[in-house]
Amino acid sequence: MPRTQPTPSPPAAAEGELNAKALTVLRAAREVFLTHGFSAATTDMIQREAGVSKSTVYAHYANKEALFVAVIEAECAAFADTVRGIRSQPGQLRETLTALARAYLNVVVSPTGLALFRVVIAEGPRFPDLARTLYLAGPQAIANIVSEHLASAMASGEVDLCEIGRDTAAHLFINLVRSEPQLQCLTHPNAAPSAAQIDQWTNATVTTFLRAYGTERDGVEGVEGGHTLAPGSLQSEGRRAVAASRRTSR
Repeated sequence: MPRTQPTPSPPAAAEGELNAKALTVLRAAREVFLTHGFSAATTDMIQREAGVSKSTVYAHYANKEALFVAVIEAECAAFADTVRGIRSQPGQLRETLTALARAYLNVVVSPTGLALFRVVIAEGPRFPDLARTLYLAGPQAIANIVSEHLASAMASGEVDLCEIGRDTAAHLFINLVRSEPQLQCLTHPNAAPSAAQIDQWTNATVTTFLRAYGTERDGVEGVEGGHTLAPGSLQSEGRRAVAASRRTSR
């Protein structure tokens, strides 16, 4: 039996651009979808949550799938706005990457971010277009923002991305940010990460990325220490320590 694809709908407008009733329906749909999932949700449930008539729901959204797409796009747009507002300055790549990583990580492991991810992935096999919408409006949009920052860092000589390109590097960066924290939160639904854990994940991501692609004049801070180390200095210190030990043992 062929899969039913969602009815195409125009891009969701920002919440500020919706009229009052459309916004009420959208917010009700968000609550219903994130609480019950897509399959279990019905337009009757959304109508009751919104306190409007069924004709009002259909006047703004053609069907349940169109409503779900609108919810995904509205949530992802709000997430992206938190990252888009970050500004970078030449010579401050570590600070910029740290701000980007922390902002994106706070989105990914938030209750709303996790709920949206669970719902969309669960419905992905039946409605692949919905999953694609999440990817394009979420991770892809964030990667585009990171890529712009990396372009500035390349121009100022703070990173060397000649071998892989800044777009690939941006995707690597956001995957470093998201992978382990998101997996831990998805598999431990009753536990929430502390601010200290968020900071640890963020610092580990930024340090790893800069050790891979930062230039020699870009200081790289140790994962656990607060001081700044030039790339390769930890390895150099280790080699000197081994050599000293060998001389002592002779």
